Amino acid sequence: MDLKIGGIELDGNVLLAPMAGVTDKAFRLIAKPFGPSLMYTEMVSGKGLLYKNKKTEVLLEVLDEEKPVAAQIFGHEAEVMAKIAEDALRSGADMIDINMGCPAPKIVNNGDGCALMKDPRLAGEIIKSVKKAAPCPVTVKFRMGWDGGSVNAVEFAKIAEQSGADAVTVHGRTRMQFYSGEADLDIIKKVKAAVKIPVIGNGDVRGGESAKKMLEYTGCDGIMIGRAAQGDPWIFERVNAYLKDGTLLPPPSLEKRCEVAARHLELLVKFKGERRGTLEGRKHMAWYFKGMPGGAALREKINKCESSAETLALIKYENLKPR
Repeated sequence: MDLKIGGIELDGNVLLAPMAGVTDKAFRLIAKPFGPSLMYTEMVSGKGLLYKNKKTEVLLEVLDEEKPVAAQIFGHEAEVMAKIAEDALRSGADMIDINMGCPAPKIVNNGDGCALMKDPRLAGEIIKSVKKAAPCPVTVKFRMGWDGGSVNAVEFAKIAEQSGADAVTVHGRTRMQFYSGEADLDIIKKVKAAVKIPVIGNGDVRGGESAKKMLEYTGCDGIMIGRAAQGDPWIFERVNAYLKDGTLLPPPSLEKRCEVAARHLELLVKFKGERRGTLEGRKHMAWYFKGMPGGAALREKINKCESSAETLALIKYENLKPR
């Protein structure tokens, strides 16, 4: 099923979630061929962009071959958020997504991310300001609420819609749950019934069956896949096939895993340099080979590698294939 957000027609309704420290250019370029209809940058600080922090600016760079891509920004000052929305578009993004759901202490303690769910009025002001400044679709990502006693996703979604948001994404957990327990599909269903703009469901989509369940149970317009895509960009291919006609595609072969993991590491080094690319590549390599025979031992070896060449030698198919 295709999805339209604002004036942008997406080729499908299975999206790659924004993940801090994960969905950089390298990750997005690896995922793109497998079929996510929209991808997001890492979460980008409004203040960091305002003060021209070079590390922050790099997070927003979008290449033509990745498009469409939404830039995800966070902050709690409406004027700042409006200003940086313009900067985000200059970096190549097609949409702006406002993060109002991040549960991380260092984010919420500054009044950002999910802390805004405790102040819906301010959240509405931010959305209005960004929408006024950005000539593109503006979306908002949030959670069920702050905690079990303050579940306000429906009210929050209505405010987002009234403030000009073109779509909302709802993660079916509270801030206090972080990523524990199970995502609540009922709250996504209630949000979908309460607003007319597209609603994207997020939380615990791990394959075709869970994707179909979320779409059918909640009536949401699209689904967003986050942690399940770590080390498994093939998940988009599998989910799309299952949603289309119930086809169950097999998991990738070890040879394919080795091939894509190597390409991913090469891109990390290309974009971030040898040292940083090698170090950041460690977690990604661990994800690619998680659960395979000898995976734990391989991870230990990878974590000791000081160069990309060492890592690439370790993950070569010829060195890992069963004998």
